[in-house]
Parts: sequence; C-alpha cells; structure tokens
Amino acid sequence: MDILFVGVLVALATHGSCMYSSSDDVVELTPSNFNNLVLNSDEVWLVEFYAPWCGHCQSLAGDWKKAATALKGVVKVGAVNADDHQSLGGQYGVKGFPTIKVFGLDKKSPTDYQGPRQASGIVDAALNAASSMAKQRLSGKRGSGGSSGGGGGSGKKADPADVIELTDSNFQELVINSEDIWLVEFFAPWCGHCKNLAPQWAQAATDLKGKVKLGAVDSTVHTVISSRYGIRGYPTIKYFPGGKKDGEAQEYDGGRTASDIVSWANQKAAENVPPPDVYEITSQKVLSDNCDDRQLCIVSILPHILDCQSQCRNKYIKALKAVGEHFKAKMWGWVWAEAGAQPALEEGLGIGGFGYPAMAAINSRKMKYALLRGSFAEQGIKDFLRDLSYGRGSTNPITGDKLPSIEARDPWDGKDGELPQEEDIDLSDVELDDLDEPSKDEL
Repeated sequence: MDILFVGVLVALATHGSCMYSSSDDVVELTPSNFNNLVLNSDEVWLVEFYAPWCGHCQSLAGDWKKAATALKGVVKVGAVNADDHQSLGGQYGVKGFPTIKVFGLDKKSPTDYQGPRQASGIVDAALNAASSMAKQRLSGKRGSGGSSGGGGGSGKKADPADVIELTDSNFQELVINSEDIWLVEFFAPWCGHCKNLAPQWAQAATDLKGKVKLGAVDSTVHTVISSRYGIRGYPTIKYFPGGKKDGEAQEYDGGRTASDIVSWANQKAAENVPPPDVYEITSQKVLSDNCDDRQLCIVSILPHILDCQSQCRNKYIKALKAVGEHFKAKMWGWVWAEAGAQPALEEGLGIGGFGYPAMAAINSRKMKYALLRGSFAEQGIKDFLRDLSYGRGSTNPITGDKLPSIEARDPWDGKDGELPQEEDIDLSDVELDDLDEPSKDEL
C-alpha cells in the first residue's frame, strides 16, 4: 500500500510539473523560439496557453496530444506554459487557462479557438484554418509571417552604432569587468550568415539599449579573445550574465531575427534581476519609492510584535521574500508595517477587518487595490498574485488621488516585544495602624 501511495504521489508530481514531453507531437514554445517557429512560419499553428496547475488544462492534454499527432505534417500544434512564460501569455491577452489561439495567414492577428475540447473538434478547426489560408493565398493575399524574418517590432529604426565594437584590448574592461548583461557576436567579414545577421543584430541592439548590451568581435582580427572562447564557426553568439569577473559565458540558443534576439535577451535579463527586498514602512518616502512607479506594490500588515514575536515575524518576512523571488521579473514593490502602526493606510485599504497578517496589492497608477482573502502563506500569496497578474480577482478604488498618509516611525529593531513595566507604588510611608477600623454599622 505504501509503495502504491508513493507511486501515486510521484505520478501526480510529474504530471503537475510538465504537461507535455519531447515524445509528444506537441511543440513546446517559449519566448526564445516563439517568433522563429510561429510568427515567422508559413504554416498554420494551433497554440495552447496553459498552466500546469490548471485542472481544465490537464483534462485537455490527452486530446491536445491526439490532435497534434493527427495533424502532423498538416498543421503545427504547440503549447506555451504561460505560468513560466507570463510575458508571452500577456502579449496575447491570456487571462484564463487553457486559452487556444489559431495563427493563420496573418500571424500578427491570431484568432481565438472557441470549439469543442475534443481531438476531433480541434482537428476540424485546424483543417478549416488551413483551407482558409490556402484560399486567401489563392486570391493573392500575403501574410505577416514567412521565413524571411523581420525586425524586432519596436518601431525604432535600427542604429548600427548601438552595436559596440569589441577587441582584444577592450573586451576585458567592457564585458568581463562589467556589471552589465552582454550578448556578443563573433563574426568574420566574409561570412554570408554574418552579413544576413548584421541588420537583425543592429535592430536588436537598438531595441535593447539601456537593458542589454550587444557587441561584435571580428574574429579574424581579434584572435586572442576568439580563441579564449573557442570560436570555431561564424557567427557564434555568447551570453555574458554580468558581474562574472571570471569571464564565464553561455551559449546563445535563440533565433536569428531581431525579435528572437530581443525576446531571448529580455528573458535572461529577467532571470538575472536580483530578488526584491521587503521594506518596513517607516515614512511616506518608503511607500512612494516602492509603489509610485511600480505596476503593483504588495503591502503586508503583520501582527503586532507582542502578538507575534521576532521568530514569528521573521517567518512572515521570509515567506514574503520567497514570493518576491518567484515574481522578481515583475519588478513589484514589497513593503510591510506592524498592525496599528499605520492606521490611515489600513483604513484606506480596508485591510484591518480580516485579522492579521493581511495583504493588499496596490496599483498606484490606476489607484486601485485588491485584498488577499486566502491564506497568508507562501502558496496562498503566490496564487493571489498570479491571479492578479492575469487580470483575475476583484479590485477596489483607493479613495482620493494619492496613497494614504504614512506616519514616520522608527524601524523595528529586530528584537522581541516587551510589555511596558508597571509603575511601582511606594507604600513605605503608609501607616496601616492609623487607618480607622470600620464600625459595626459599616460592616
């Protein structure tokens, strides 16, 4: 019985962590390959945006695999784990799971699939989309996709000067000793693939300016640095995370269009964002710094130190930091205050009526907030914030045109709370014998 129980747990864990495998005919799509495989494709694509924890997605998985196998060689079938790749889901307005998009002739304007969730219905819809695309082409229409690639889609004109020329003499200082993230192309002037990449590389450099630096090394001239990184073919692209004084580099494994490069670099930049700190609200500036220019500001009200001593409080702060690490790419602000320390804030957010600890997520740009109704535990907070990031959950307007006022306070000293000492009453001067004894009537 124990072995069976363990087997069930393992099966559930495996099922929850990975919906599709390499043995399926469903293509795994990510921000680094989506543009190249889907948007720059001449084929019809059916793409499912799913979350591993979603019950409806788990129910659909079997039919999605069957449809992918039936459509092999006819229509492409892919899947995006939108829980891991929220930016890609957000790009297509995904607010619930599963969401299925049909990418036909005009890849920039996919349509929503609203048909049945059985393999037969999915196949019928795919074949109809393929037939429609063929008729559109027959009438002379041309799509927005195609193997020719394209720019990064930022609207900025590429500036070749944004690609930094790197040499044997400046590589150490500019790249290895830098805290910046770098993508470096090693090329040869005579290489045809390098010439094809050049305009895409310049466009990506322009689009990523201020976030990720793009450089280029002529490996036929600067042989020392090229040899150090084992360059054998052209172009070779290396990724330097920043802050790695040993010059550690990783292979770039994304596509060769500007949009592919930008998407890949943005994902890496998000991975390298340091986890946010959780600041105690001790002044108006603390609240403003963490809320004014952020998409969301997560405000926690923790129990009073006399109700929850240092070990208890630190446990809550640790959980907040763990959730902050999970959502670090969002660049949200994270703050906390002791219960009763900021009454105007609690009243303005309606946060005190459900006991402590409590939490509100503030969008100061829209002057709205949402309250955590579930468990103030790591998973409960993750579920709450994940729903908000997908546009789910109820929100409330903040009264007025600015955040509630904050009272200046000294920061918590990290120690346990102590009850105030009672004032000692000196009875040494009281003569008890002088007190009149009560009369019989008074008794």
